[in-house]
Amino acid sequence: MMSKNYIYAIPLIIVMAFGAGVCMFFERDISEEIVDFMQVDREARIYPDYSSIVIPANISPMNFAVREDGELYCVRISSGKDSRIEVFSKTGNIVIGEAQWSSLLKQNKGGKLEIDIFCRGKDGKWLRYDTIHNTIANEEIDGYLVYRKIHPGYRKWRDVGIYQRRLGSYAESVVLDNSYFEGGCLNCHAFCNNRTDKMLIGLRSAKYGSSELIVNDGRVNKIGTKFGYSSWHPSGKIVVYSMNKVYQLFHHARKDEYRDVIDIDSALVYYDVESAKVKRCEHLSKKDRLETYPSWSSDGKYLYYCSAPKKWVTSKMEEITKEMIERVKYDLMRISYDVKQDKWGEPEVVVSAQQSGKSSLEPRVSPDGRWLLFCMCDYSCFPVYQPGSDLYMIDFESKRADRKFVYRKIDVNSDASESWHSWSSNSRWIAFSSKRMHGVFTRTYFSYIDVNGIASKPFVLPQKDPGYYERCLRTFSVPELVIEPVQTTKETLGKVARGKIDKAVYVPITSATIKNEQWQERE
Repeated sequence: MMSKNYIYAIPLIIVMAFGAGVCMFFERDISEEIVDFMQVDREARIYPDYSSIVIPANISPMNFAVREDGELYCVRISSGKDSRIEVFSKTGNIVIGEAQWSSLLKQNKGGKLEIDIFCRGKDGKWLRYDTIHNTIANEEIDGYLVYRKIHPGYRKWRDVGIYQRRLGSYAESVVLDNSYFEGGCLNCHAFCNNRTDKMLIGLRSAKYGSSELIVNDGRVNKIGTKFGYSSWHPSGKIVVYSMNKVYQLFHHARKDEYRDVIDIDSALVYYDVESAKVKRCEHLSKKDRLETYPSWSSDGKYLYYCSAPKKWVTSKMEEITKEMIERVKYDLMRISYDVKQDKWGEPEVVVSAQQSGKSSLEPRVSPDGRWLLFCMCDYSCFPVYQPGSDLYMIDFESKRADRKFVYRKIDVNSDASESWHSWSSNSRWIAFSSKRMHGVFTRTYFSYIDVNGIASKPFVLPQKDPGYYERCLRTFSVPELVIEPVQTTKETLGKVARGKIDKAVYVPITSATIKNEQWQERE
């Protein structure tokens, strides 16, 4: 005997099938209808801007909204003779099927990706806009991106978290957020060789103190000292990190960015992973210099870092002036290192602040050792708060006759701040933070770097909802490209964060804090 549930299900199935059939015929009829159209001699306005870019074959569908008046939209995405995706929309939001998109891209590596946009107006007539031409790169991007999301406020840490995104889809998961240790702050994260088996996460908590979580081959320890900006040696044996005395201040008359950050004092030290000891190099922790932003070369033979002369001898910030801050400009430096003998060489200037007139910050060497990417801004050490911060590049295979390094601005910059950049493991892609979209919130952008070091037009991290970035009130910062997901669970990291210090660390310098009570400007 047939059950009632089964009887009721039959009409539902028929309705669903009929509905699907109507949709298919509807699309086919419309597709056949778009033969008679008027050509518009420009590209359609789309958001986000995914035009004239180079994209990896393993990126998620780049959904967008058509910003042209119309009551019906048709978008045809094609590459090669036999590959085409057709999407219809009444709202202008173009949502692309993941399976179709992935198949089209992977079958056409090195080819062109063309996007044709049609709009039907209230008069029933179709407009066709100029074809958008993109390129599918032969080289893929690393499969995962790890970043910090935080509200742009400054008074209280809330909803701070480290997240990872699978770039081939929209899948985002929590690596660790501050709900696991009662609302503290999560600082910068760092990886070794674009892998996640060696990882660092900094913590600041009123209840659990300031410490560092270190993941080493699956084992998690809580280190009893606070790391600043960190960099793993490629061998995984040591980590160089900064100690920063940071002060945040505010501009009253500045329209583009009212916040600012300076280091009153800073130094670099290094942590021996096996012995759990912190060591000091005198060249990296000078009393009259501010050292920060360490970054290893891909072969581990050089440490790149930033250094500026200290202009004061006190920590009383109420007497600070705008003129004092603007005099602080960082040189880009490097120093040789022998990991087997634990021996440092002599520091040398890579980019001189005196000659450039700017502050050079956040150096990152490509994994193939060819390129050095860094940012330059007008002054100080926090480029994300400097609208004039731009990305520059050095080609290590190109030097002037006087053997000085040659740097150049790359074609990814905007009128807003660019900062927090990283390389893919194959040295063909960069990820970086930019405020170009809204001026306040940083978003993650990508750019393809060809064999000659030429950067393609950047594109923002794709989201499933084309309007995501118009509603998202959190910043994406410190984007790190990695070849695999973080294997250590958030529960494990949270448990260690709440636990006792595994390894007490003795720091060989007192701190990066100035002790004098009087503010004096050093000549």
